[in-house]
Amino acid sequence: MDVRPITDPELPAWMRALNTGFLRPPTVTEQHLAARRATLGDSRLYGAFDAGTCVATFRSFPQEVTAVGGTPVPADAISNVTVTPTHRRRGLLTRLMSDDLTAAKDRGDVVATLMAAEYRIYGRHGFGPATTMTEWMIDVQRAGFDPRHPVPLAGGRTDLIDGEEVRKIGPDLHERLRRAQPGAVSRHEHWWDMNTGVIHLHGDTHWTEPFYAVYRSADGEVEGLVSYEADDKWTDAKLPLNTASVNWLLSVTPAAERALWHYLCSIDWITRVKSGWRSPDDLLPLLLPDPRAASITTQTDWLWVRILDVVRALEARTYDTAGALVLEVVDRAGLAGGRFLLDATPDGAACTPTTRDADVTLDVADLASLWLGDQSAARLAALGRLGEERAGAAREADALLRTSGRPWCPDQF
Repeated sequence: MDVRPITDPELPAWMRALNTGFLRPPTVTEQHLAARRATLGDSRLYGAFDAGTCVATFRSFPQEVTAVGGTPVPADAISNVTVTPTHRRRGLLTRLMSDDLTAAKDRGDVVATLMAAEYRIYGRHGFGPATTMTEWMIDVQRAGFDPRHPVPLAGGRTDLIDGEEVRKIGPDLHERLRRAQPGAVSRHEHWWDMNTGVIHLHGDTHWTEPFYAVYRSADGEVEGLVSYEADDKWTDAKLPLNTASVNWLLSVTPAAERALWHYLCSIDWITRVKSGWRSPDDLLPLLLPDPRAASITTQTDWLWVRILDVVRALEARTYDTAGALVLEVVDRAGLAGGRFLLDATPDGAACTPTTRDADVTLDVADLASLWLGDQSAARLAALGRLGEERAGAAREADALLRTSGRPWCPDQF
């Protein structure tokens, strides 16, 4: 079995294997190839070949992840991972993942990231779930907004715009958001092309333009953007039962977030609003006059992280309190294991290898779940996934590592 980077002439075979793995029609057209090439950028594509046939796919690309406190750290983003059904359980994913993570560490990436299609696969490669995603369904008629006032009177305004305007103002808004939001990741320019109809990644030329709304503050500053679609459902009695489905909503101020949700809940004929991927501690649903009008439809793990450099990862983030902790990090792949002394203060942190006795022992995957502040060390200890070598150390770890606001990744990749 030959596992290696693919060449451009092999891209059609790689894409056919990718489609097969994701249960899409395997046919690859020239339109598919052109769209894929337009979005590859500086991606690294790998494949496994059996007698010349591509039977496994793997892609990684440069990314930045925002650490707690706002520092962006270099990441190896992983996507398009498949193994053809005829070649499962032969170690192909392990070989592809091992080669890519080793190269990422050699490049100086601090972490690797991915979105896990299946939960049980990636923990054995050192990844841990680091953020959570929640989706709500809002019953507009119960929400309690006054339909006579469709937008809160905060001095700003909400306007509908088109995709061209989104491509102009969206990238800067997203940068402002992701620089302040732990767990957010960088976006390539082609993200905006794909999400405004310029590029049809899967060759679908029948793309339907969604609605776009922008919120600007009283001084004209762009503070929020939303993309949404609406269906067309009516009862036999000609009463509307339409749902507005949010594709994505970005905001950098509470005023913008309130205004955009209020706008969505004030559209004529819309009786339900599907929120799209939100942070579990989003202002929604508490900004609704009746929070019970929003019910959770999905709550799941989202961004997964793999620590490649413990020292740089722990030094990159900030800490609200002062404290010292010795962590014994177990890494079966040999990429980031060791014993480390974390000495943290609100003014900065130092992390150094040490021979001192460990306070806690944990797998590198569980350290990844703690890194962005979403998981609890005490909870991991109760689950038997963190060894508390000194009484009270898990609670001290929580005091250092947990954050008041939960991390969130607005993207899927």
